Amino acid sequence: MAFNYIDVHSHLNLDQFEADRAQVIEQMNQQGIATITVGVDFESSKLAIELAEKHDNLYACVGLHPADNVNEVFNTEDYKKLAEHKKVVAIGETGLDYYRLVGSEQLTVDSEEKIQAEKQRQLEIFKKHIELAIDVKKPLMIHARPSKGTQDAYNDVLDILDHCKLSTVNYKLAVNFHFFVGDVSVAKRIVESGYTASFDGPITFTTEYDEVIKYLPLENIMAETDAPFAAPVPYRGKRCQPDYVVEIYKKIAEIKDLDPETVRLQLNQNAVRVFGVV
Repeated sequence: MAFNYIDVHSHLNLDQFEADRAQVIEQMNQQGIATITVGVDFESSKLAIELAEKHDNLYACVGLHPADNVNEVFNTEDYKKLAEHKKVVAIGETGLDYYRLVGSEQLTVDSEEKIQAEKQRQLEIFKKHIELAIDVKKPLMIHARPSKGTQDAYNDVLDILDHCKLSTVNYKLAVNFHFFVGDVSVAKRIVESGYTASFDGPITFTTEYDEVIKYLPLENIMAETDAPFAAPVPYRGKRCQPDYVVEIYKKIAEIKDLDPETVRLQLNQNAVRVFGVV
């Protein structure tokens, strides 16, 4: 099945869609829009698969978010059973989230010792996701959120992935950095590694992302909504949903001063190449 637009990261499995999920999915169907429903823990990963089984335009991504659901113990065997499902197209969202550790109003720790312990916890879980992705030969969906005013989480994730490339000679791991907010220096590392970055609603109402979107080759870009979060203009302030991804495509074309149809076709091709969404 060929889709008109592909939202590579959304959360139709969350409670915000409980009341009208079927209606939202039907609306997507009518517009020829597909999405990857991303798990943030074991239960939401299972639901992502259940939804994907019922709908041709839905796919699933399974994993444990690095900073949410901190009490869940990542069980590799349980997640592997999920990951082997034919409609699971990626592992994650996984990575490193330092935003709530240093320099944020949402601090979750109050000492250097606790900061290092939390970073270590996230690192260990991230490595397990990488091992799982290599085992089942599926790409990684990266969540990287740096501490305020830095690129620390991005650089740490890339350093870890670089190390994995050196130790994994028989399989080239595909990686997408979801909700990318990094700078050009990080984007350069992503391009050099052959990875991709996906962009969301905020690119439609701030110019902060323009420089990095202009820098990135179109082949390294994808579009997402992260629904129900961060709705784009003209839906800002409302619950986001996957069909709003059309606005992300349009804005990427505008920022890069490219023909919208050229952008649409290339971004779709990127999603097919990385995630096998067909």
